[in-house]
Amino acid sequence: TKEKNLALQLEKSWNDKLFVDFYGSTFNAELGILRGSHIGNLTDLESALSREVPFFTEPEFSQAIEAPRQAVDHHLLKLKAKYFFEEHKNIELVLAGQLNNRQEYDVRRGGLSERPALNLRQYSYTTELKYTTSIASKWRTKLGNQNNFVNNFNIAGTGVLPLIPDYFAARSGWFLLLSKEADKLNTQVGANYQYEHQRVAVLSRTQPVEVIRYTNNFHNANAMFGLEYKLSDIQRLVLNTGLAMRNPAINELYSNGLHQGVSGIEEGDISLETERALKTTLEYKIIKGSKLSVSTLAYYQSFQNYILLSPQEELRLTIRGAFPVFQYEQTAAEIYGLDISSQFSLGEFAVAKINYSYIRGNDRTKQLPLINIPTSTLFGGLTYSIGNTLNLSKLTFDGTEIEAEVKYVTSQDGRVEALDFVAPPDSYYLLGFRFSSNLILPKNRLRFYMSANNLLNVKYRDYLNRQRYFADAAGRSIVAGLILKF
Repeated sequence: TKEKNLALQLEKSWNDKLFVDFYGSTFNAELGILRGSHIGNLTDLESALSREVPFFTEPEFSQAIEAPRQAVDHHLLKLKAKYFFEEHKNIELVLAGQLNNRQEYDVRRGGLSERPALNLRQYSYTTELKYTTSIASKWRTKLGNQNNFVNNFNIAGTGVLPLIPDYFAARSGWFLLLSKEADKLNTQVGANYQYEHQRVAVLSRTQPVEVIRYTNNFHNANAMFGLEYKLSDIQRLVLNTGLAMRNPAINELYSNGLHQGVSGIEEGDISLETERALKTTLEYKIIKGSKLSVSTLAYYQSFQNYILLSPQEELRLTIRGAFPVFQYEQTAAEIYGLDISSQFSLGEFAVAKINYSYIRGNDRTKQLPLINIPTSTLFGGLTYSIGNTLNLSKLTFDGTEIEAEVKYVTSQDGRVEALDFVAPPDSYYLLGFRFSSNLILPKNRLRFYMSANNLLNVKYRDYLNRQRYFADAAGRSIVAGLILKF
């Protein structure tokens, strides 16, 4: 990865009534793609899915970024203004515009590797108007409108039919949130309505190539209800339930080609319908100042028309190489799990964290486990903070922290191997280390830090990383940096 980024934020206030915030940023990245995941024929692709060392692995390390690669730019301008009529009565306006460029470069013959095989440009504009006030019986109210406009088009000259078609999408929605705090019981009720209009121009995969135009109109409604009951000064019980609707995205409907970044051919389905879900969560919390906090959250979510990207029983040879094929599909599904997080102090300077996450998903139509659901994880961390100022060799330090952490990820128990191109990866554990401190200068402050990930250089593959089909995840990495505050 090579990145060049810049951000600027300006803030201004008038009489504690009007607050204006301007933010601009540019993010520019060049991303290398694993060469061993772009294979020229079906025989080598079958071999690549089982190789310990990927094809095209060089004996010497290099920072050169060559094809296959991507170039991505994001340029953002955002203006936010907030005006207070009274302490709990205000209006907020957000205006934002973003330009996105994305280019993908394949390994091509005849000197064409420098010509992008995908060249996308997207303009998006967002407006948000939100009004906050209080009404009778201490109900706090938020009413708002959100609008988003997207114009996405492919720049000609790639010589390849695009993965994502040209399209224009306009989305508008209204939302209302009511909340009330009482001695024992806090209540939240919310709802929103959203309308989306899409105009899409798809190039046919038949000869001669024709432009097929689609017009879609989606109406989505969402609602939620939440209660927080104070069992005691340090205990809370929180119940939330909500109904959500989501229309299929453009890529889920119309993708048809190589998604280079994940080294697979993706195919959309124009018959996909609106996804509907009902989710309920129950959380028990203990909060005892900075000494102890524990949260146990159980959840269950039921889906109609759940949209998933499903591996197909096909390895396909194209002019761009041989790749596994994935298709967007719908099914009835359920997802449920348990999250436990805790933080507690060990004396004056040490804080420990222990988190556990358990999640499962089932395809209720096929009576099989859902694919691409995260595995269960166990995380533990210990942070030691040196609260007092340190004086070493006439240098003054403060805010010094040392942190060690370990993460254990379980194997994909219960997953059906036939659902995927390769068997799910085994369980693994990772050890990490962090160190940071502030050097106090006469007029400035210099913060330096160092972090080490996968400290023991464990060999593993992450189930949710689709490059796992071809290569292990990153080994040991050490990062050091400086931050100057002036």
